[in-house]
Amino acid sequence: MLDQAVKRIKSGDVVAFPTETVYGLGADARNRDAVDLVFRLKGRPADNPLIVHISEIKQLFDFASEVPEAALKLAEKFWPGPLTLVLPKKSEVLDIVTGGLPTVALRMPDHPLALDLIREADPLVAPSANKSGRPSPTKPEHVEADFGKKIMVLDGGACKLGLESTVIRVDQNEITVLRPGHIDPQEIESVAGLPVKTEKPDPSKAPESPGMKYSHYAPDAQVELSTDLPAKFSSDTFYLIVPKMSMDTETPENVILYSNNYSKLAEELYDRFRQADLQEYKNVSIIGLREADETGIVQALLNRIRKAQS
Repeated sequence: MLDQAVKRIKSGDVVAFPTETVYGLGADARNRDAVDLVFRLKGRPADNPLIVHISEIKQLFDFASEVPEAALKLAEKFWPGPLTLVLPKKSEVLDIVTGGLPTVALRMPDHPLALDLIREADPLVAPSANKSGRPSPTKPEHVEADFGKKIMVLDGGACKLGLESTVIRVDQNEITVLRPGHIDPQEIESVAGLPVKTEKPDPSKAPESPGMKYSHYAPDAQVELSTDLPAKFSSDTFYLIVPKMSMDTETPENVILYSNNYSKLAEELYDRFRQADLQEYKNVSIIGLREADETGIVQALLNRIRKAQS
């Protein structure tokens, strides 16, 4: 199966493959036609940059014209893993990959199948393997739901993290979080030895990272954020309840309890969005995420949920 996937990539085709975050739609990062095919299949806006997936730290220097010491420290600490570095790009990096920006986004995924594919087929662009705007795929069947049988899928089972990588821009004197993920800003600051700030997306500017400008991750059901439990559970709403609580009676099938397990909610969020649509719920109500909690995973959850609402 891997050999067939490599052949398809090298012939200019695309292949969906698993990472620790979500399934990616992989294509040769140096093949303009293959990258264009990714955009066309997804219906992705041309100014929305792609992340280049690599298998070795030294490949940073194949794509980035500058690699600050802080970027190397972060790569050595967190790679393979859910961290994307945005760095100045080399002139030979395709503009279609970077959305015309002077920077390129790079990461090394933490999944054996992904790393094997990249080693054999060379660096790959790999946005989430779904139609643009839809919930990201965390299981192979999610990819098939969006694309049918026309895309080959390397089956690696369910993704263990379920939310896309933390994306940061690394400059000489500071680091900017462009998209929150599982890795806390405090961890990044501690490793890099540089101050870390978070940048709010400016809709008037070209996005520096995937997930910054457009509506993403959205089911057909209306997504709601709430701090309080409803007086009565509605039969047309799918409830994801974060805080610990006990039910007086058997838990209804449209109520999922997470008992403050943020990692579990992150792992299952997109799958629950898709489940809500399959079961034809009108709403998905996510109850009890604390706005004041600054941990990376909570901020990442809030970011994805708000994007699904926009």
